[in-house]
Order: sequence, then structure tokens, then C-alpha cells
Amino acid sequence: MGTAGGGALRLPGLHGYAAEFSPYWPGRVACAAAQYYGIAGCGTLAVLEQNKAGIVLLRSFDWNDGLFDVTWSENNEHVLITSSGDGSLQIWDTAKTKGPLQVYKEHTQEAYSVDWSQTRGEQLVVSGSWDQTAKLWDPAVGKSLYTFKGHEGVIYSTIWSPHIPGCFASASGDQTLRVWDVKAPGVKLVIPAHQAEILSCDWCKYDENLLVTGAVDCSLKGWDLRNIRQPVFILLGHTYAIRRVKFSPFHATLLASCSYDFTVRFWDFSKPNPLLETVEHHTEFTCGLDLSLHNHGQV
Repeated sequence: MGTAGGGALRLPGLHGYAAEFSPYWPGRVACAAAQYYGIAGCGTLAVLEQNKAGIVLLRSFDWNDGLFDVTWSENNEHVLITSSGDGSLQIWDTAKTKGPLQVYKEHTQEAYSVDWSQTRGEQLVVSGSWDQTAKLWDPAVGKSLYTFKGHEGVIYSTIWSPHIPGCFASASGDQTLRVWDVKAPGVKLVIPAHQAEILSCDWCKYDENLLVTGAVDCSLKGWDLRNIRQPVFILLGHTYAIRRVKFSPFHATLLASCSYDFTVRFWDFSKPNPLLETVEHHTEFTCGLDLSLHNHGQV
């Protein structure tokens, strides 16, 4: 795991799957990791912090299966949720030395994604699984509130809209991007976005109608929900599957992606030559990626 211009920390025997900056603490990052590429073995939630000396490990929690995603609570700066290879979600409190506080086990296959809604006044979490379902949770309630069915392949990514309350997107191995509304059963929108498995999606922070997808076909595509017949941009350059893509919190047309080609790439889709930079400091598959809300340019 590394940060742009900020050094690296090795977690021996673990492969990182997700990295998420804390919305509360500048320089604090949660990393979901698994042994043996998540095929077997245990998982670890590592909470890291960057200080003048470099990156230090603040806290780590172990789970009996690989951890594939992590999300910070939007109402408590110490609380996180992870998703696991055993289909469960775990709630952790970094103010405590042991955990988890709660375990929610409903998915019947790997829980590959989890995201906490940023909408004030609603404490909602969405998870996506290889069982082809997405589930809606209130962390204070011991069971899921609703199960969303419709995907015909595994779900790799579930992301809340930062603009529209109760709206989330999901990306799947069935080659579609789907948009859902928790207030209405059934899928709101189905976009046949790629002719390959889609491993990641994200919402633009400045345009409620714009999403990006990253797929096994090595391409990134931008989608305007008002006209889904064709993408508004296509970004090419990665040489293997794109594992994660995130829009910048500071620039409407800037995004970052990471790939099984070991690289992190930065793009500005408004430019004629959109590829801004390629970072090649990883020596393994690059799976997790986030952009800091606090420190401009920190990745």
C-alpha cells in the first residue's frame, strides 16, 4: 500500500483489496486485506496514519476470512464496516482493541463491496455480493432492510450517489451498470456498459447524472444517466483489467484508476489527451484506491 508522495507500508502476507481515507481524520486510511489473494486464509482490517515519520499502523483487526472492502461510518469517526469472503459484514470500532462489534451474515457468497451513505439523516449501508444480490442495511438493525435482485452475474461494486438520497449504483460480472432507488423496488436503470465484466463504478462528485465504470476490457467509460445509448467518454491505456476507479473530490473532470497491470493512472476526461500520469510503484495487482477529502492531491 502506498500514497502519492507519501511513502509505503508493507503488510507481510496480505494483499490489499480496498483503501478508504477517513472523512474525519486527515491522513488516516483504512485498508481491507486478505491472505493468498482472497482464495483462502484470513483477512485483516488495517488502520493506517501518515505522520512526519511516514505511514504507521494505528490498529489492526483480524477476521477468519478475506476482507474485500471497507467503508467509514458517516456518524462516528471510529466506526468502520468491512465485507468478507464468508458473505458477512463486520462492524469495527477503532477506539476498541478488539472486535468486531457486530457481524451481519446474510449473503450466501462473497460480500465484495460495502458503502455507507453520505446522505445526512439516514444511516444506510449497501452491500454487494457474488450471490448476485445487493442488500440494504441500517447498522443499528440486526438484519437487512431489503434485498435487491436483478443482476445476472456477481456484483463487484455498490456505490451510493453523493447527490440523490437513497440512490445507489452497482457494477456486475453480467456486463451491466445498474441504478437503484431504495424507495422503489426493482431496478431504476440498466446500462449495458461493457462487453466484459465490470469490476468498479463511481459517481461524479459534481454531476448527479455522471458515473464511470471500469472493466476487464481495460477501458473506463463515462455514462450520463439522461442518455445511456453511448458513453460520454472512453479512456484507454490500462493493459489489464481495471480493478477500481474513483472520481476526484476536488475536480469535476479528474479521476484515478488502478489495475491488475500494477499501475495507478490519473485522467482528465475533458482533455484531448486525457491520461495525465501513470504511477508504477506497485509490484503486485493494484486493487484499492482512494483520494483524500482533506489533502489535495493525496491518493
